[in-house]
Amino acid sequence: MRRFGAHVSAAGGVHNAPLNAAAINATAFAFFTKNQRQWHARPLDAEQCAHFRAQCAQAGFSPAHILPHDSYLINLGHPESAGLQRSRSAFLEEVNRCMQLGLEMLNFHPGSHLRQISETACLERIAESINLTLEQTEGVTAVIENTSGQGSNVGYCFEHLAYIIDRIEHPSRIGVCLDTCHAFTSGYDLRNEKAYLDTLRTFDRVVGMARLRAVHLNDSKRELGSRVDRHASLGRGRLGWKVFERIARDSRFDEIPLILETPDPALWPGEITRLSRAAAGDAAPPSK
Repeated sequence: MRRFGAHVSAAGGVHNAPLNAAAINATAFAFFTKNQRQWHARPLDAEQCAHFRAQCAQAGFSPAHILPHDSYLINLGHPESAGLQRSRSAFLEEVNRCMQLGLEMLNFHPGSHLRQISETACLERIAESINLTLEQTEGVTAVIENTSGQGSNVGYCFEHLAYIIDRIEHPSRIGVCLDTCHAFTSGYDLRNEKAYLDTLRTFDRVVGMARLRAVHLNDSKRELGSRVDRHASLGRGRLGWKVFERIARDSRFDEIPLILETPDPALWPGEITRLSRAAAGDAAPPSK
């Protein structure tokens, strides 16, 4: 089964996220466990965690279909020691919050060299940052998201993701979230069946489909290889609806969160309905 959802609001408390996801007929969802624009948040208490778990159970969301995202402030490859330590402390806090909520994954952007160190040095710092957090926690998989390569961000090519993964000391707790807009604007075409299959073959060869834990379903306002991260609603950007219907029909994406981060929440119910209908129409993957 393909599980479609969106990055929903948790305003008013984390227990509201599953309610907001259920309201759009989602079968998966993403959310922030704290304000993504702030370094610190009030700690979660036992009552909040129990309420969240109860709402997830009532709405039928298992931890395998929930994809929390960390703060946008965190840079696990920060070139300066103070910024790196602050990011590592915040990332550890994010993983601990996931553990408290009974979640199995944390989605994050790898980091940025800020044009002060090399890409390789940045990737090394990211791997070390992940290792330090995994050593102090349990049960939560760190899910790296590919990027557009905007600014000085690393993670825009599959080789970057593989470089990090190869250096993780707890290999069972590292995975990847593939963002369609980011892949496209970093240079991986998806617009026709050949391009789609070629990109997935490359991902499988370099990273491994077994590492895939989630997909962000985003159309792109910018063109192929632009290295600019601007999401568009499905079918309203440079990728077009056929890409997302192809993903919906592809059984290789069974039972992982397929998450909309498209800019208009009013369109989410319709986008989810159309994706679900495409998935129901043909459960077989495209020709390989």
